[in-house]
Formats: sequence, C-alpha cells, structure tokens
Amino acid sequence: MHKDELLDLHEEMVDIRDQFLRFEHVSESDFAAYEELDVDPSHVHKSKSEHKHAVFVLGNALAGAMSEDEFSSAGRLSKRMQELADDASSKL
Repeated sequence: MHKDELLDLHEEMVDIRDQFLRFEHVSESDFAAYEELDVDPSHVHKSKSEHKHAVFVLGNALAGAMSEDEFSSAGRLSKRMQELADDASSKL
C-alpha cells in the first residue's frame, strides 16, 4: 500500500472513530492508546511506518469498542489488530 492510500485509510478510520464516539457505550478512553501516538492523518510528514502503526492501534480500539467479549468476532479481530500493531511498532 502506498503512503497516500494509507493516509486515506487512516482518515476513514478516524471518521469511523468519531461516529463510534456518538454511541453511549463508547468513551474517549477506549481510544486512549491511539491518541497517545499523536499521529493524525493530516501529519503527512510522519513516516509510513508511523501511520501503519496508528492504523493498527486504531483498528484495535474500534474492534474493542464493538466486541462483546474476547471470543466474539470483533473480539478476535481486536486481538489480531493488537498483534499487527505490536509488529508494526517493532518496525518503527
């Protein structure tokens, strides 16, 4: 995936996060790990690796917000996103 495509994906995922935050059962603290990264889709000067890591961390948070438990489909997706985020982090 090219960096510009990754930035587009990152931006779409941030839009989804914003929609999730409108739900009662989702709080901003669910996305704390993503916010701590301080990598926004508009930060085009940041590396492709940083954006890739941010996308996986955000994906993990989104899947976690959807999951009922670790064995649900969203729960398994959250676990896989965490694995991908850890792998991407090791490559920063």
